[in-house]
Amino acid sequence: MIENFLLPLQFSFMNKAFLIVFIISIPTAILSCYLILKGWALMGDAISHAVLPGIVIAYLLNIPLIIGAFFAGMFCAISTGFLTENSRIKEDTVMGIVFSGMFGLGIVLYTKISTNVHLDHILFGNMLGISLDDIYIAGLISLIVTVITLSKRKDLLAFAFDPIQAKAVGLPIKILHYGFLAMVSLTIVSTLHAVGIILSIGLLIAPGAISFLLTKKFEFMLLYAILITLFSGISGIYLSFFIDSAPAPSIIIILSFIFIITFIYKNYFKKIV
Repeated sequence: MIENFLLPLQFSFMNKAFLIVFIISIPTAILSCYLILKGWALMGDAISHAVLPGIVIAYLLNIPLIIGAFFAGMFCAISTGFLTENSRIKEDTVMGIVFSGMFGLGIVLYTKISTNVHLDHILFGNMLGISLDDIYIAGLISLIVTVITLSKRKDLLAFAFDPIQAKAVGLPIKILHYGFLAMVSLTIVSTLHAVGIILSIGLLIAPGAISFLLTKKFEFMLLYAILITLFSGISGIYLSFFIDSAPAPSIIIILSFIFIITFIYKNYFKKIV
């Protein structure tokens, strides 16, 4: 039993997978709590899809892909805000139009270039093929995002719950708004090599949604989200090893399963007991 448990640790690529999932779990869990409280789950989805054309353009310009991904994500966030403020269209509709348009643009650009970067790795990640450079970059981004979000957690919490009241007490709403979106963009960039564009949204929604069902206290919500993400990440990698599957989808499946169990318990089983 113990030998089977330790078996994945004998491979260097598995150790790197465990390390990267530990690195990205903390910032994604923290941001997921704010995204759920703010009702911005679709914004995270929009940014994650919008980074694709930035990646392709960065490849064409021969610059680091993370730079293109970050600026594409920020362009999506800023353009969404501009269109929402200057039209009668609701924000969720604008986000759907912007991210689908940018994602489509990214697919078209990708099909027109010759590259050794496989589209599946961009969309779904390649956790078992990450390099030490990927780990260093993800670690640096995760550290920056974690420090900033935790140091400004009270301001961000006020902004998430009631931006009008937050503005009335003198908080810089515009800075918090676009600063938070910048943190989301950076975090998505840090998860690209591990879980890809599409699956990164699962890490930015599910942990916060699950912890929101479990507690009404924000401090506990943050703690639960981090623990849930770490558990799902580690168990997902173990599961993928023994069933010969990809780690990223396995992690998302476990997160979804935890959400279903939590929802059933809080809404049905707990009432019966």
